[in-house]
Amino acid sequence: MATERSFLEPDGAGLIIVDKPAGLTSHDVVARCRRAMSTRKVGHAGTLDPMATGVLVIGIERATKLLGHLALTTKAYTATVRLGASTSTDDAEGETTGGASASGLDEDAVRAAMAPLTGDIEQVPSSVSAIKVDGKRAHQLVREGADVQLKARPVTVDEFAAHVFRREGEYLDLDVTVECSSGTYVRALARDLGESLGVGGHLTALRRTRVGPYGLDHAITLDELFETPRLSYGIDAAIAAGFPAREITEEQAVALSLGKWLDPVGLSGVYAAVTPDGRAFALLQESGRRASSVFVVRPAA
Repeated sequence: MATERSFLEPDGAGLIIVDKPAGLTSHDVVARCRRAMSTRKVGHAGTLDPMATGVLVIGIERATKLLGHLALTTKAYTATVRLGASTSTDDAEGETTGGASASGLDEDAVRAAMAPLTGDIEQVPSSVSAIKVDGKRAHQLVREGADVQLKARPVTVDEFAAHVFRREGEYLDLDVTVECSSGTYVRALARDLGESLGVGGHLTALRRTRVGPYGLDHAITLDELFETPRLSYGIDAAIAAGFPAREITEEQAVALSLGKWLDPVGLSGVYAAVTPDGRAFALLQESGRRASSVFVVRPAA
């Protein structure tokens, strides 16, 4: 019978759900997490605009190898949309490029215009997005003075709802919630809403509240992280939150730690192979007669 000492334990590995402050890039957050956690093995899953706050998933130590397998296909946001002006960046950091008074808009008209922006839609990303065009990021080309025209792409917006309406002179500010697929640009929703109403629109605040299964309930601010370095999820808990599980025996755990495969059990997608005591040994994916590892959590010592 194998013991825990037969495996290389992923000590210190896991995820930090950072509550990112405004003004920092995702790379800035990674650099700060390296200092706070005293390790170079830090990575992030996805990006968050500098103006945005909220959930950024950070991998520590061996969990950096987990990041590419996380199913972070759904995201949730709170945001403020300002109707009455369009900007060059579709947010408050850009120059005003047009618009008309939104003082005459009523709530029913706004909600009616939001409805076509939900469901499965074709969305043109913001020209200052990170999408690559001819090998360069779109936002870099815009800064260089290029006229960037991005193609529409399919996205899913499960919710685009206004909860608070505030009149600010000629403007109408909306506090909204958004539930959407990965690849959706909330700035583009603000832009398109303003265009459909004929008054222009842009984003003035954006806060990500959830990425996949990881939300603000487990988030840590950078100040808190420097005061008390810690993980939001150890690697086993992170895997339990992010993947369906298949229970395995200790003998199967040993096989996986040696890079061997298991017999399939009919599960689709990537799932975790976990012993009864909660230790994850590998992420598996089935193909034909094999359930093969895509990531070994605890390799043989």
